[in-house]
Amino acid sequence: MEENSRPGDIRREGDAAQQRPSDTTQTFGHDSDLSFVPFGSELSDVEREAIAALPSRSALLLVRSGPTAGARYLLDTDVTTVGRHPEADIFFDDVTVSRRHAEIVRTGTVFELVDQRSLNGTYVNGERVDRATLADGAELRIGKFRLNFFAAPLDRGSVNGA
Repeated sequence: MEENSRPGDIRREGDAAQQRPSDTTQTFGHDSDLSFVPFGSELSDVEREAIAALPSRSALLLVRSGPTAGARYLLDTDVTTVGRHPEADIFFDDVTVSRRHAEIVRTGTVFELVDQRSLNGTYVNGERVDRATLADGAELRIGKFRLNFFAAPLDRGSVNGA
């Protein structure tokens, strides 16, 4: 490193500018980590069996990270509420989750994630969404919780949702 330079400084050589890698990484709040790493290959035998046993018109959410990592939630009603409110169907007791954060709406065999005007947003596969149809294996992010959605094997590929 040159005598008067610091990590992250831009050094010019001719017309090309090169940035030196910084020695530290800073994150600014919850939304700074928007990376999307799909899960699925890391399913345990127990999780695979639970998914295989799902009845038609149901799905399973697996919590991958967050305070309740490892938890499983069966989606078998037309509307499932997710939030920090104690009466939510899926209760996440964390300040990064709004009291009424999102709903998962089932129409036939199709499930949609619908944000309920949450403060920190709702993400599917790394993208902030207001409403999104959930595909098998999709990653959901609600506050600091990362979950994976798995549809009943009998319903996969169903196009009309009937």
